[in-house]
Amino acid sequence: MIEIDASFGEGGGQILRSALSLSVITGKAMRLSSIRARRPQPGLKPQHLKAVEAAAQISDAHVEGADLGAQILTFQPQSLNGGEYVFDIGTAGSVSLLLQTICLPLSFAGQPSRLTLIGGTHVPWSPCYHYLVWQWLPYLAKAGYRVHCSLERAGFYPPGGGLVHAEISPGRHLSALNITQRGRLLHIRGLSAVGRLPLSIAERQRKQAVDKLSDLDVPLEIEVAEVSSASPGTFIVLQAEFENSRCCAFALGERHKLAERVADEAVEELRADIASSGAIDAWLGDQLLLPLSFVPGRSAFSVSRVSRHLRTNAELLKYFLPVSVQIDGETNQPGRVQIQGVEITR
Repeated sequence: MIEIDASFGEGGGQILRSALSLSVITGKAMRLSSIRARRPQPGLKPQHLKAVEAAAQISDAHVEGADLGAQILTFQPQSLNGGEYVFDIGTAGSVSLLLQTICLPLSFAGQPSRLTLIGGTHVPWSPCYHYLVWQWLPYLAKAGYRVHCSLERAGFYPPGGGLVHAEISPGRHLSALNITQRGRLLHIRGLSAVGRLPLSIAERQRKQAVDKLSDLDVPLEIEVAEVSSASPGTFIVLQAEFENSRCCAFALGERHKLAERVADEAVEELRADIASSGAIDAWLGDQLLLPLSFVPGRSAFSVSRVSRHLRTNAELLKYFLPVSVQIDGETNQPGRVQIQGVEITR
């Protein structure tokens, strides 16, 4: 039984989700304590319980402590089973974070999997659906993971109700990645969208983004669209493509928040990525660490900003795997990451 005090590092729900993924893949039982202990409302919330439930279902795990507000959880996986699953978070809890919790384990299952996930697809404090399909999934594919997603219905905060389908095929030929030199900025693309709101809001978001990015002197293409959604909402996602890599940023609308401010938030983040020396954005660096840990050989990437989530995941890996992770750079500054991955045998 691996004993983990979950109050280290950023001390949030990501420790729980990453630990669940690692436990299911390696088959190692764990006991987490002090779960989200430093948060205003400590312990497990409904979206965390759904992650535990999903991880337990795909691994036939024995679980103790999966209760609302609990700060201690015992999780003992027994197997790893692909197949068809439906998980309804029941709130605006993030579909993206739930997918990332079980997607990696199911990539090592003996058969393909089909997932139906219901919840928040474009909600605060998590990567939105379009970030996943524009940024995260293409880089997983480069490493050899095979995941395809489709959005049937967007889910905004607070009601959620979004619907995402995912197909996961077992990865067979995984390859290390080297994403350290980004090269010249080639162009910027984007999507400004609304659900159950006037399209003029998306047009305003697009216009503001174009105005704020036009000085970069590269082709700029931002599409305006209306998405099917369970409730009103709006978002904009922007992606900068370099010769050898991509950075991605997004922002979400909310009640009484001007469309121009939504665009400004995404632009500010993207411009910070472009101004840095990193080949990929901070969020992707954090999200690639676990997948690359199971790729034999040495992977390396440079990030626009070394996040606390990145350092926390690097520390958590040591509990489960004999991997070597080296992070050069100060927190919240550009940095470089090297990972010596291992081949998993369950």
